[in-house]
Amino acid sequence: MSVKNSFVMKAVVFLLFFSAFAFAQNKQDRQAIKAMCGCHEVTFEFGETFSPLKDYKFHENYYSTALEWVQLVEDTKKRIVLQHILIVQDSTGKQDIVKHWRQDWLYENTDFYMYDKDNTWKFVRLPKNQVKGQWTQKVYQVDDSPRYEGSATWIHADGRHYWENTTDSPLPRREFTKRNDYNVLRRRNRHEIMPWGWLHEQDNDKILRQNGQDKLIAREKGWDTYRKVDDKRCELAQKWWAENQKFWAEVRKEWDNIFKQGKTLRLTKTIDGKPMFMHIFALKLEETAQIRPIIQKFIEK
Repeated sequence: MSVKNSFVMKAVVFLLFFSAFAFAQNKQDRQAIKAMCGCHEVTFEFGETFSPLKDYKFHENYYSTALEWVQLVEDTKKRIVLQHILIVQDSTGKQDIVKHWRQDWLYENTDFYMYDKDNTWKFVRLPKNQVKGQWTQKVYQVDDSPRYEGSATWIHADGRHYWENTTDSPLPRREFTKRNDYNVLRRRNRHEIMPWGWLHEQDNDKILRQNGQDKLIAREKGWDTYRKVDDKRCELAQKWWAENQKFWAEVRKEWDNIFKQGKTLRLTKTIDGKPMFMHIFALKLEETAQIRPIIQKFIEK
């Protein structure tokens, strides 16, 4: 065999090996993402751990529990959409539904809306080689407006399956109306698939961003545990989604049209004393024509 033919043969073998490896990796990635679906008992735990400010007064730890259904909404080659739906219970034992956050997973995505501060997201386009083999997690508010997003590679090693990324976000809902000493939460997110369900572990920095400068106010540790239970416990959420999914498909469609513009996005916090989600939640299922006017009112020109 000539040197040239030998080189060609080695190149072909390498390409075949790399293609097989990439296919196996992608299959594991998709399995890990979709493993988040189902009915879960969820525990949210957060505690501040450090502050560089001598006079800082640490806030009380946060703890809450919930029953949550994670619905597989879309499953294509490069996009997996998961909708979280809370099942809440009042003092009388009556159950009700609250549409919760949504997470989209996009393979080798290059277009991002990165949070800056004060309800503003800047459009960023990354080169393809920078996101090769990676999945972007795009997290949305309850009204499907943007929250935060970031790209990273799923890791499958030593029996573990996890994805981790650092990105900026608005204040968490648990502090959004209670704090004004910081305006950016820098999230170090780790999503790990566990034998009992999955874990969302966080190491967060609470930052005051002013005049192009970041000042660290405090750090916190977060543990959101999703323990899988029988899907029958979430039948109410499954029924609600079956009845409401077409309406929310229209909401996502409107937002997708906005994101395609690739422009900086700044949203007004309230109109008539109400945030966007209250205006959208008040619509009837047949009032889809009102979705676009509501969203457009909140977009600052």
